[in-house]
Amino acid sequence: MVYPETIEAVGVVDYDKWLEPKRFEYKPQDFRDYDVDIEIECCGVCGSDIHAASGNWGKHQNPLAVGHEIVGKIVKIGPNAKEGLKLGDRVGVGAQCDCDSTCIACVESHENNCRNAVGTYQSKYKESGIETNGGNASHIRVNSKLAFKIPDNLPSEVAAPLLCGGITGFSPLLQAKVGKGTKVAVAGIGGIGHMTILFAKALGAEVTAVSRNTKKEQVSKELGADHYAATDDDDFEKKFKDTVDVFVNTTSSFTGSSFDKYLSMLKPRGQLYFITAPPAHEQLTLPPFKLLMNNISVHGSAIGAPHEIEYMLELASKENIRPWVQTVDINEKSLGETWDKTERGDVKFRYTMTGYDKFFKH
Repeated sequence: MVYPETIEAVGVVDYDKWLEPKRFEYKPQDFRDYDVDIEIECCGVCGSDIHAASGNWGKHQNPLAVGHEIVGKIVKIGPNAKEGLKLGDRVGVGAQCDCDSTCIACVESHENNCRNAVGTYQSKYKESGIETNGGNASHIRVNSKLAFKIPDNLPSEVAAPLLCGGITGFSPLLQAKVGKGTKVAVAGIGGIGHMTILFAKALGAEVTAVSRNTKKEQVSKELGADHYAATDDDDFEKKFKDTVDVFVNTTSSFTGSSFDKYLSMLKPRGQLYFITAPPAHEQLTLPPFKLLMNNISVHGSAIGAPHEIEYMLELASKENIRPWVQTVDINEKSLGETWDKTERGDVKFRYTMTGYDKFFKH
């Protein structure tokens, strides 16, 4: 392989056998003067990877390498790349690899809402139509604006999950102006949820972890949650009505979710955030009367803007915030097994694929 003409990857080549990923090579988008090429060291496994690889979000790209919690080193840098980056820097890339820098969202520093955003995988560059592939690969080419220096004291395998899961939970906390004494509820004690708890505590919030039953009560307390609410509890509303200012829903499926109970936890003028993308067929239904009579505002939040990602990494470095990570050396068999475990929830709380230098030729 001659890089950067082609990039080695491992991913879905048959959606009917998506848990049996295979090697393939692809040609990246032409290098632009503000791009960077990154040799990948490791990549976190996100719930989005499972939706995309399994075809839950459509089967419109084949082959497909997923992975958008990427850490690696810069091996090529354009002359007009973002200030502060240089060859050899250890950087991270999340769920977005390009933005136009000219639309209203970009001008207002909300690049994650760019009208011409390009996702790190299962997306297309507007000018060329070339499809994007993600971090289960030897390298990746991205707009340097969306590559972020990793603080020296953050291990790569720990930093990786922050780049999608971490910022997905952190951004709504910033939008809601969470600070000392803010009462925050986090539903879904999984990959994103556990990082949301860690960041909410770092910002000074009083945190209530929310799940269907008591199975995750002990681990929630270990993460730092101040309270635990099980929606199956017959006395749930009696105990938790009007107790939180901000509610962050991190569950990956809306089926069976207790939205009436979530809303009951919010004080008047409370804020409800939806931050994860469910299977494409699912719809969201909320009772308008509860929203109206309590002046509750409902928000969507997608990943985070570059300045939020930079702040998140700084805070994680300063406050020693460490996601709970299990590492797995990447190969065809182990990647499929890790996807299967992630889909079944057999992880505490995030996998990071490592050993790229052994699997890919580079």
